[in-house]
Amino acid sequence: MSKKRALITGITGQDGSYLADFLLNKDYDVFGLIRRSSTDPLIRIQDLVTNRGLKLISGNMRDSSTLRRALEISLPDEIYNLAALSDVGISFQCPEETLEVNYFGFGKLVEEALRINPGVKIYQASTSEMFGKTKPPQNESSEFLPVSPYGEAKLKSHQLSSEYRKNRGAFVCCGILFNHESPKRGKHFVTRKITYSLAKIKLGLQDVLELGNLDAKRDWGFAGDYVEAMWLMLQQNTPDDYVIASGESHSVRDFVNAAAKALDINIFWEGGGLEEVGRDEGGKVIVKVNKDFYRPVEVDDLRGDYAKANEKLGWEPRTNFQELVKMMVDHDIKIVSQDLTQENNIRN
Repeated sequence: MSKKRALITGITGQDGSYLADFLLNKDYDVFGLIRRSSTDPLIRIQDLVTNRGLKLISGNMRDSSTLRRALEISLPDEIYNLAALSDVGISFQCPEETLEVNYFGFGKLVEEALRINPGVKIYQASTSEMFGKTKPPQNESSEFLPVSPYGEAKLKSHQLSSEYRKNRGAFVCCGILFNHESPKRGKHFVTRKITYSLAKIKLGLQDVLELGNLDAKRDWGFAGDYVEAMWLMLQQNTPDDYVIASGESHSVRDFVNAAAKALDINIFWEGGGLEEVGRDEGGKVIVKVNKDFYRPVEVDDLRGDYAKANEKLGWEPRTNFQELVKMMVDHDIKIVSQDLTQENNIRN
């Protein structure tokens, strides 16, 4: 029996690297679509390319011809579309690019895929940001009220997926994933910014961590758990959409506290709003609020209800909030320590 073949767009991202590893462990032939500008994040998947057989194909979600070529090379049984302009804050600065990649790019991918193999199974990465101002808990039946260009573009793709199912008989599933993090998260995302910055503060390499809205609440889970749900969706007989979440919400302040605790740092909060600060035991301010890091429009509270995924897919999160934060902290204190050692060796 021949191996299943999978094509992953957004292969150099956090989710792409975890999913590629997962599928390789399932004995898939795995192909990853990579942009020419994606050289730095290659470190996430370098071992998978060198030692595990992951194959990379150059392409771009804006260019139908490169998508067609990637599909002709990979001939996938399953496609996982993880490529996106995924930073919500940046999407306010470049809304047209966000729409072009996250919506029109997805449409181009599906059209080319169905032309080559009408029976291909496609996973589309939807997002909890589509819920926007909808009150938690949010599930598959909740109203979508996006408040960012990122959320709006993803919602259009989500709706397009439904149209492909109804009008073309396509097997397209959407995973409405709530925030999922890991040590592989980019340092510009708030969770990794927190764990990396606090690790540097712990080792005396940084003075202050500056953040935006400390009261914003998110449902944070582990990306390594969530990629399994993506795969499970495409193993079903009928395509459908699923919320994937932890079922809990925590504030940004909670995340800071958990990360600090994992580093044996005690933070004492005082003040409120833009004047709130976090001090260490010696009274030094190590956390400040910076209005520049607030979103133009804030999503206040996201908390997913994953009951459908549990019932239909048998999926549930395995990593809790505290374990996730500690995993990220342990990783960052290790790499910051290594960097410090190398710097000291160079000086000596």
